[in-house]
Amino acid sequence: MKNTLQIVFNAVLLLAVAVLYLLHFRQPTPATAPVAAATEAPAAAATPADTATAAPAVAEQPVVPPVVPAAEAAANADQIAYIEEAKLLDGYQGMKDARRAFGVKAKGWEGQNQALVASFRTAVEAYQKQAPTLTPEQRAATEQKLQAQQQQSGEQQQKLQAQAQQEEAKLTQTVLGAVNKKVEAYGKAHGYKLILIAAPSGTIAYGRKDLDLTTPVLAYLNQTYKK
Repeated sequence: MKNTLQIVFNAVLLLAVAVLYLLHFRQPTPATAPVAAATEAPAAAATPADTATAAPAVAEQPVVPPVVPAAEAAANADQIAYIEEAKLLDGYQGMKDARRAFGVKAKGWEGQNQALVASFRTAVEAYQKQAPTLTPEQRAATEQKLQAQQQQSGEQQQKLQAQAQQEEAKLTQTVLGAVNKKVEAYGKAHGYKLILIAAPSGTIAYGRKDLDLTTPVLAYLNQTYKK
């Protein structure tokens, strides 16, 4: 019976490790969807995150177009430029604040997960101490309770994992929606025909450095960002 309980206990610990890996040890990079390219066509409206659960750091903000001289906009009329996605998102203060807000929530979920594991461990240890003095019927009843507790703990851990994934998806959608709108506003104001996204996946194999708008666009994003 001790071996059986040890297997059950290990199952909970394995699930706990999986959840802790998701919430604590993986890289906190919610940007899982690419930034959309800015063109003359209107961008699709981003779906707003649930205001009851969305982090205040990534709330919807009005887009303030940059002021650009007409001559500069005219000179860029036929230009096609690009932006390095990773550099842009890593440097954007809105993304930094969003990651920080997600990290705070992740610590809370991690605490709940650790409490589940600790509670089950305590119950198993208490049973192991009492087992020699229990009747077969009492041992069977206690083991049944422990198995029920293990199942409930597993279900709660799965809910924590699902909640973390949902929060990350909301965060990603909100931040990228704001970035897409601002990149579109920047491109229109400066008169660019097209702005492409250079992603780590290799969408753009080569681009002249004078066509790289990452630095000025990042400066524009941070200048117009408000917590």
